[in-house]
Amino acid sequence: MTVRDDEVGNQPRRRPDDDPGTGVVVAFGRQLKLLRIRAGLDRAEFGRRMGYSAETVASIEQGRRIPQPRFIERADEVLNAGGVLIALKDEVGRAQYPAFFRDMARLEAEAVTLHVYGALAVPGLLQTEDYARAVFTMRRPLLDEETVEQRVNARLARQEIFSRRPLPTLSFVIEESVLRRPIGGRLVLKGQLEAILLHGQRRNVEIQIMPTDVTEHCGLAGPFTLIEKRDGRRMAYVEVQRTSRLYTERAGVRDAEEQYGILRAQALTPCASLTFVEGLLGET
Repeated sequence: MTVRDDEVGNQPRRRPDDDPGTGVVVAFGRQLKLLRIRAGLDRAEFGRRMGYSAETVASIEQGRRIPQPRFIERADEVLNAGGVLIALKDEVGRAQYPAFFRDMARLEAEAVTLHVYGALAVPGLLQTEDYARAVFTMRRPLLDEETVEQRVNARLARQEIFSRRPLPTLSFVIEESVLRRPIGGRLVLKGQLEAILLHGQRRNVEIQIMPTDVTEHCGLAGPFTLIEKRDGRRMAYVEVQRTSRLYTERAGVRDAEEQYGILRAQALTPCASLTFVEGLLGET
């Protein structure tokens, strides 16, 4: 659930989840079934042409499984749907995210600048596939295997932002303790540190490490993200325990911007930070 600070009476507006079994996922499944029947294909034959089992097709048609973008694109082609299914791709794609994150996923995809403070885990945009899978696998209550894979794929899809044109400006301040915690094991951590070094070499990315031994630290209230859209609007996003809040009023956003600026001043410089990560990599 996302709470906006500009909502009437400060009460959150609830929106129905688009998890499997509800909303746009069910609507897509019904549309897919109608188009398949119109094409004169049973599930087995359609699945064969698609490269999926009849059981998978049934799960998608019944709204029990969220289809991947490649499935939607291929289905539109096989069924000669004329773009009807592809038109739903973005909405179906957002259903891959937990409900509380969907608004943020949309804003992130539209951002021209993004500044992230990571205090608990490596920020999702920087996570490797193995690290992300470890994060979702250890979550409690447990997620089923299909949901884990769905969430991993959705997290990796977000990383298209690094190659988007025009290039957005991205910065990250990450706690040293996050980079020392071997989530998923030492090999997973090693791969994650290597990925951070590679991302840090991008022209539009700056990564800074907040050493554990600093005596002044203004970010003790937890992680947050600053977003600026093409139209100049600035927002601050805060997430904790599967609940999120999006600050849109200038006063709240200004506070977060001030905090992030001080965090960057207190952290290591980008150059020193990459050297620091290289040292951590040598310890793993």
